[in-house]
Amino acid sequence: MSQIAEPCILVIFGARGDLTRRKLVPSLFRLWKDGLLSNQFVVIGNGRKEAGDDLFRTEMKKALLEQTEETVPSEPVTDRKIDDFISRFYYVSGDSMDSLTYGQIRDRIVELSGEWQIPQNTLFYLATPPDLFAQIPKQLARVGLFNEEKGWKRLVLEKPFGSDLESAKALNRLLLELMKETQIYRIDHYLGKETVQNIMVMRFANGIFEPIWNRRYIDSVQITVAETLGAEGRGAYYDQAGALRDMVPNHLFQLVSLIGMEAPNSFRADDVRDEKVKVLKAIKPFTHESVLFHTVRGQYAEGEIEDETVPGYRTEPGVNAQSRTETFAALELEIDNWRWAGVPFYLRTGKRLRRRVTELAIQFKKAPFQLFRDIHCAEPSANQFTLEIQPEEKMALEFATKTPGPDVNLAPANFEFHYGKAFGKSKSTGYETLLYDCMNGDPTLFQRADQIEAAWSAVTPILDVWSALSPREFPNYRAGSFGPQAADELLKRSGRAWRKRDAQAASFPGSAAQLRSVRKSGAA
Repeated sequence: MSQIAEPCILVIFGARGDLTRRKLVPSLFRLWKDGLLSNQFVVIGNGRKEAGDDLFRTEMKKALLEQTEETVPSEPVTDRKIDDFISRFYYVSGDSMDSLTYGQIRDRIVELSGEWQIPQNTLFYLATPPDLFAQIPKQLARVGLFNEEKGWKRLVLEKPFGSDLESAKALNRLLLELMKETQIYRIDHYLGKETVQNIMVMRFANGIFEPIWNRRYIDSVQITVAETLGAEGRGAYYDQAGALRDMVPNHLFQLVSLIGMEAPNSFRADDVRDEKVKVLKAIKPFTHESVLFHTVRGQYAEGEIEDETVPGYRTEPGVNAQSRTETFAALELEIDNWRWAGVPFYLRTGKRLRRRVTELAIQFKKAPFQLFRDIHCAEPSANQFTLEIQPEEKMALEFATKTPGPDVNLAPANFEFHYGKAFGKSKSTGYETLLYDCMNGDPTLFQRADQIEAAWSAVTPILDVWSALSPREFPNYRAGSFGPQAADELLKRSGRAWRKRDAQAASFPGSAAQLRSVRKSGAA
């Protein structure tokens, strides 16, 4: 990013909420500090509670100063820099269900565009519960705020976009009646992560990966999004959603599409998004029987995480004491095309797991063993290429090597690349790039309507079966574990296993233990 973003007014609905405080304001400050925001840039916050500009600015400054090293730039920041940034914040009180609120927002946009000499370029950000995703755009359209005669108008929506295929289609139809597809930015903050953005570069710009990224060389793909947190005050929402709805059609399928897509003709937005949609449409549809055989759901019980006892899901605030909602989901997918025929994609996501990690693991097929058979050497594991998105952003290639000495002893080795070490960048929220792209009108990293619907088409049969059949033995995994035993059985049937990341990994394929040293037969 080097070009200054276009002048604009950012209107945030839900401006005093958690997302704004923890993610949006720190991300905007980073862009401003790095010289990537125009001097002709202001923020209008909207919320139900009464407040003026001064109180809103005080709250946002406090939120910025409270952020951890993960979200605040590592360089020293003076009060003057923060104050200059916060002086661009304004506030309009009003309930988003009240039609009068939108006239007040329109008037403030006109006022500030004149005061700051900004074209009426306006970015509307819905940092709100999803039940307002239809109401707010209808009201904005009613007062003419999507009209682009005096500047562009864009709408940003957080996940979840719908709760199933039919609701997603209905929301898409509504939005497209109010505005053009080019004005809609369906955001997924995972796509702001450097490692995620680098997947295409890594795949298509490197001669060592591009030719082997297919069924001839790859045995399987694993995608893991594991959290140590529980419902965390979101019990009422989460008990209606569950792990599958909350994570798979968006975060995990975004990663599936980037791993599985064909090379686009260019980096133009629609060329890239066309290829991502093709992957999702190629997912082999689930039948009633395949849901039972190729998916797993779980719910956590009380357990320990980092030596601290944590409660079971059903005792979390806002959660039904007899809840059937899954907090863990695992799937085995088939991508039914030429490149990926016969290569299983394993996805898992869950709460209260042993550790927080988001990673992709590409398991390559094993090399022939004939060369090593006569020296009684342990069979090497298959090579594995991993991309970690969080808590660190890094890549690693695991391979076997010979230890020094006259005997043929095998040992594991890794090539590792860390973004922080390589470029000295402090960690970001993932929203910096996405907000910047919204302001510049680049939709490459955002989901198009057909991509949303393709994702829901793939998971809706699973939702239907899970809602029709009561889960057995919920809760079925302890907090602090890797999830239910059935998830391990899902891979074990084909002789595979999930990649593990702690001392217990020694019992799983691809671990260092399988590359143990073995002396040559007859060696002294």
